[in-house]
Amino acid sequence: MIAKGRVQVNGVYIRDPDTWVDLERDKVSVDGKPLQVAEPVYLLLNKPTGYLTTHRDKEGRPTVYDLLSPEMQYVSSVGRLDLETSGLLILTNDTQLAERLTNPKFKVPKSYLVKASILFTDTQLEQLRSGVELKEGPSLPAVVSRLPEPHHGVEITITEGRNRQVRRMVEALGGEVLELTRIRIGEIEIGDLALGAVRPLTAEEIEGLTW
Repeated sequence: MIAKGRVQVNGVYIRDPDTWVDLERDKVSVDGKPLQVAEPVYLLLNKPTGYLTTHRDKEGRPTVYDLLSPEMQYVSSVGRLDLETSGLLILTNDTQLAERLTNPKFKVPKSYLVKASILFTDTQLEQLRSGVELKEGPSLPAVVSRLPEPHHGVEITITEGRNRQVRRMVEALGGEVLELTRIRIGEIEIGDLALGAVRPLTAEEIEGLTW
């Protein structure tokens, strides 16, 4: 819309999307209509495998937005879960919150249940806790606990957001992730939310994310 000359700031058409605006003082309009401040939306989705974390896919594969009702479409995902990863995904139109949750400097913990092709030894669990060597450098120490039988998996909590990080940490130990589910971001837990279901975050949950 900016490139097509549909957006004005203080009555002047803007063509540069990097133009800074002060939402407290500047007047922004689209197609001559004043831009309205949207009510903040905070959603929790239990993403199934087989869904992409994107609005559209050139190959026509399903996306997480296929799981949202029409009035919920104007939100963005906070980070991504790859095609074969399931679990907790936060969607919001609050860009400041999204930045806080995804920027590594804030070290927001994210927890996953991992089922791997190998049974981790105690030594390998210590390696995960200490940090393993990845292509771009060692991972930060993780919190790792062994899941009870018959799962033969682990719960791992990381504070980084590298691409496919948990999968690559397991691969660095000679294994392969068979199932990966995110169960927690900060204090927000997926709980008993059904797979593919979505619900609004509670006021208490939102407050816990904006400390």
